Amino acid sequence: KSGATILLYPMKGYSTAYALFATKYGSVDTTFKTNEDPDFVTVPEGIAHYLEHKLFENDECDAFDLYAKTGANANAYTSFDKTAYLFSCSQKFEENLRILLGFVQEPYFTDATVAKEQGIIGQEIRMYEDDTGWRVFFNCLQAMYEKNPVRIDIAGTIESIAKIDKDLLYRCYNTFYNLNNMALCVCGNCTEEEVLALCDKMLKKSEPVEVERVFEEEPDTIVQPLVEEKLPVACPMFQFGVKEAVTGAHRTEKDLAVTEVLLDIMASDSSPMFRKLLDAGLVNEASFSYEYFEGTGYGALLFGGESGNPEAVCDAIREEMARLKREGVKEEDVRRSAKSLYGANVSGLNSPDVIANAVMTMYFNDRELFRYIECFSEITAEDVNARIQTLFDMDKTAASIIRPLDEA
Repeated sequence: KSGATILLYPMKGYSTAYALFATKYGSVDTTFKTNEDPDFVTVPEGIAHYLEHKLFENDECDAFDLYAKTGANANAYTSFDKTAYLFSCSQKFEENLRILLGFVQEPYFTDATVAKEQGIIGQEIRMYEDDTGWRVFFNCLQAMYEKNPVRIDIAGTIESIAKIDKDLLYRCYNTFYNLNNMALCVCGNCTEEEVLALCDKMLKKSEPVEVERVFEEEPDTIVQPLVEEKLPVACPMFQFGVKEAVTGAHRTEKDLAVTEVLLDIMASDSSPMFRKLLDAGLVNEASFSYEYFEGTGYGALLFGGESGNPEAVCDAIREEMARLKREGVKEEDVRRSAKSLYGANVSGLNSPDVIANAVMTMYFNDRELFRYIECFSEITAEDVNARIQTLFDMDKTAASIIRPLDEA
């Protein structure tokens, strides 16, 4: 009745509970208006992350101090498209849920506390500037994206956070922390009755608000094919991206599952491409990774890792793209991959935190977790081959490489 969506997954016999309270508000949401605002407002980059930091404090205490007394493990994070507050516990569940629902609904910002946080977040920004994994990732995004704010660091810049004040924080809070824009997911050692009873007591009824977000139209082309940087690393690092032309059409559960099957066939540790790279000593199992990276107005395949010859790895990925586009995939390969991914997803249902984060991500993207898992039984080689033809475009590939400082 508050307007919030409650997502529950009780797991009888489990000793731990995991709760995730999230708003559909991330770092890319910098230009927006509600149905009650006369004009759009553009806020400084990094303000969603800044707001996450500030919400833990009020005029009486810090929420982390309250969790320390209950023994819960608490945290929060801001991504490109959402901000989430969470805890896991094996005791005092109701008390911990009360803390979570309390501080997220009670913003307290003053000029003094906002100014103090600038130094703290400034240190965090500098820390990420020294994080080579973070740098190689964002360099790749900036090589692919010209307009979409996904190219901007989630925490913003030293210059952008200097423009944040309490009035801007309250405006963003009142816009995006409306309970109609939020969801609570609780999994594990809990019951529907106790969660809903506490929500009925603590969640304040919110009038529905319509938030309109504005993003500049992203060109179909990439910005540049290669970004290189030298940093203190022992071995070169790479990130290779394949930019997708995003039409604005909704990606369904099956769209996502088909892409996951394609990636598994192409780059898993049992794929021909990976075995070839491994046998040649070009990649190692510990660092090589791949994923489908998606959100509002963007989508890309990303491959990353360490390599003594990152250019050769990128060339091998392009060669495999060309081969798959030319030859396609076989039905038996699709079935084997789909069964493997189905099993991995079902296995994940043993973990309260995996379930909560997956359910929340699916919900904010208008998808449903169990429908997504079911899709693996429906995928055909025709589905995957059609995806290959639309996704694999050599002109939309970009590489980011970080080399050791002493490399010639």
